[in-house]
Amino acid sequence: MAQWTSAVGAAQLARLLTSQQDRPAGPGTRRPPAYRALADGVRLLVLEGRVPVAARLPAERELALALSVSRTTVAAAYEALRGEGFLESRRGAGSWTAVPAGNPIPARGLEPLPPEALGSVIDLGCASLPAPEPWLTRAVQGALEELPPYAHTHGDYPAGLPALRSMIAERYTARGIPTMPEQIMVTTGAMGAIDAICHLFAGRGERIAVESPSYANILQLMREAGARLVPVAMAEGLSGWDMDRWRQVLREAAPRIAYVVADFHNPTGALADEDQRRRLVDAARSAGTVLVADETMSELWLDDGFRDGMPRPVCGFDPAGSTVITVGSASKAFWAGMRIGWVRAAPDVIRSLVAARAYADLGTPVLEQLAVNWLFSTGGWQQAVELRRTQARENRDALVTAMRRELPGWEFEVPRGGLTLWVRAGGLSGSRLAEAGERVGVRVPSGPRFGVDGAFEGYVRLPFTVGGAVADEAATRLAAAARLVESGLSGGTEAPRTFVA
Repeated sequence: MAQWTSAVGAAQLARLLTSQQDRPAGPGTRRPPAYRALADGVRLLVLEGRVPVAARLPAERELALALSVSRTTVAAAYEALRGEGFLESRRGAGSWTAVPAGNPIPARGLEPLPPEALGSVIDLGCASLPAPEPWLTRAVQGALEELPPYAHTHGDYPAGLPALRSMIAERYTARGIPTMPEQIMVTTGAMGAIDAICHLFAGRGERIAVESPSYANILQLMREAGARLVPVAMAEGLSGWDMDRWRQVLREAAPRIAYVVADFHNPTGALADEDQRRRLVDAARSAGTVLVADETMSELWLDDGFRDGMPRPVCGFDPAGSTVITVGSASKAFWAGMRIGWVRAAPDVIRSLVAARAYADLGTPVLEQLAVNWLFSTGGWQQAVELRRTQARENRDALVTAMRRELPGWEFEVPRGGLTLWVRAGGLSGSRLAEAGERVGVRVPSGPRFGVDGAFEGYVRLPFTVGGAVADEAATRLAAAARLVESGLSGGTEAPRTFVA
């Protein structure tokens, strides 16, 4: 059986290779042989995630015609890629992209350090801010006042507290998407919601289409559930999704689930427009794919241009919830310690999720549900989220200024919302930077954490969790880490200092 999960056509690959020619070459760079240039181009596309791992490449003759080169040139390039571990082939099945076996997915970088372990380390591993006080304290006090009637019950509410389910449904209805409480299930954070959805819809061995890059913790959750991840490369810059690629993957790979973050995507910060949302819902419906839309960042717009409204939610193009399952959470917009999430879907899907919960966590803590309901019902949520936006905006601007000063050769686009900056690290290995960063007192997650099978080696993710003088110091330490990598002193010697030759 073929090992590829998606395909890249000859014309598409030719366009991607041509786009690389816009990047300036270093001083004194000699022009390599044609086959070597082609092999390096494909390798870079794989490492940057613009061509997914396990994507079937066009036949030699087809690519030669698309590039106007000889078939011998393409054959030599493919042979070089096979020798370097970036291509695998099988007679009758074709050739598909890979990454060398020696490039494991990093195991560190996203889990937050405990407060007592921070010391002099600046921890940029986790995209979470401190609680927006006084709203956390007020919400907990309000919850305690509402608790006594619930304390006289068994305390198990597998679908969530009725009052909170109704409040969440009303919030969707106010956004123009009529919703009943029967379409809502309260979960233990967004992770709990997605875990439940994966177990219901995607058994071991099922395919799940994911954005490439995507949120590292969700990718790991899906791997551990036994899913086969099918990466779909993001569009260039912050322009959201590449709909041609999405249609192709949904049509050819027929994934059971597609997981997307349309609102200030983690890690890139991209925002999908309404036309992309509509077209993706239509494509998923046609393919029979369940589209899971993660809205955890939807309220974290940072620029004033969104005060009059964000693009319509993905579920707005499937209000009945027959194709789109929406996941929301209080953890990013409010506080990571408030482990309250929710699912919006068709009532029959909610009933199935609730029934399956008897074998999982039974329900979500009552006190935390009451606290979130207090925030929603009193207007405290809006004020707390506005405070969160102000914090994130100030941190973003401080970090961007510091990075441009200390590391002017690193590339990024400034997102208009969310909590993360996705940075191309000037040709350096993100994994090596993560190692060197720990030596100089700054902790960052490397790009491969956010890819499938080792892509994005040349990236790091920087969250908007520090500002002011701390952001300045973080950038200074990152520059020191970069110098260590460039000098070859970042750690072991088995990997190259840079990820491109």
